Amino acid sequence: MERGLLWLPLLAVFIGLAWAGWDEYQKVQAYQAWSVDFERSKYDIRAALGQAGTLLTWGRPTRQGPINTTSLCLTEVAAIDLEVEGVKVPLGQDLPRKGAVALVLTTGQGARSGIPFTDADLAQRWQKVLQQLLEALKSAQP
Repeated sequence: MERGLLWLPLLAVFIGLAWAGWDEYQKVQAYQAWSVDFERSKYDIRAALGQAGTLLTWGRPTRQGPINTTSLCLTEVAAIDLEVEGVKVPLGQDLPRKGAVALVLTTGQGARSGIPFTDADLAQRWQKVLQQLLEALKSAQP
């Protein structure tokens, strides 16, 4: 009986891990259905992000799909910055491996919107692509 009681916490851990895996799988499935309308998209545990033309849409992933979604057109964006722990990291600079990473979009009116990332390298790649698109949009305007 003592052995059974010793294995009980381990069983609880396995059940918890199985539920966490199932929950994350459901989130990924909902994200895949949500992301079909976008040209480029990313998913991580902090945020789902999609780009369709000049429109960026992001939100918090759940099993029912992203919630608290926000959309912003790149034509309204004045600056795209990468921040780690709230500190701006210049484009092309090596990123710290630890800390909260966010892609911060600043509009012409000064409003700031942060898109959280868990992978700093992925955030930096998104910043480069969006920065190139923003520069192309600005050069195309009269």
